[in-house]
Amino acid sequence: MTGWSQELEDDLGALIKDWLKQQGRTQADLRRSLRATSTRMPALLDILQRDHNLGGMQRVAARLCAIEAEWADHPSTSDSVETFAATGHSDDPFGQLDLLLQEIRDGRAS
Repeated sequence: MTGWSQELEDDLGALIKDWLKQQGRTQADLRRSLRATSTRMPALLDILQRDHNLGGMQRVAARLCAIEAEWADHPSTSDSVETFAATGHSDDPFGQLDLLLQEIRDGRAS
């Protein structure tokens, strides 16, 4: 299992920002799902770092996939989600996170 590093934190922060845009969600939505104390990215990453310490990137990816599934079951009422839905992007509830999880699993197998 690869340890938590600044590079990993930076990459995960960028991934989360892109993912939130794709989902039409905000850091506040993610804070609620993670039950974090703040909407600031360092607080969100602290929660994910704890998950990483308990189970590596597989646990982080699984947690984010679960959040994405939760969001798919309970769509936001914000205008940004309606705008996102109108763009014709995929309705796949797991977006790109399932690809990340598969890549992690493939990397572990080799």
